[in-house]
Amino acid sequence: MLLLAAEGSTTGWTIGYVIGIVVVIAVVALVVPILMLARSIGNRATHINDALEQAVVNTDSLKELHTTIEAAGAITAGLARGRARLGG
Repeated sequence: MLLLAAEGSTTGWTIGYVIGIVVVIAVVALVVPILMLARSIGNRATHINDALEQAVVNTDSLKELHTTIEAAGAITAGLARGRARLGG
């Protein structure tokens, strides 16, 4: 009788260990792809950031576009006045 009680207590531990191992394997199987995707996104993010920084450099002169438009407006207004004075 004592032998049967001892076997029952180890069976519970064995089942518990097996369930624990299965849970750990399931968690690892779910977390590893997430970590790999995060790494891939991190690698691409540096390339995207570099491209955006280059775009800032390439479009930096556009901040002066308003000044250029104002100057062009003044020039065309002057040309229009000159044409009007010349009768054209």
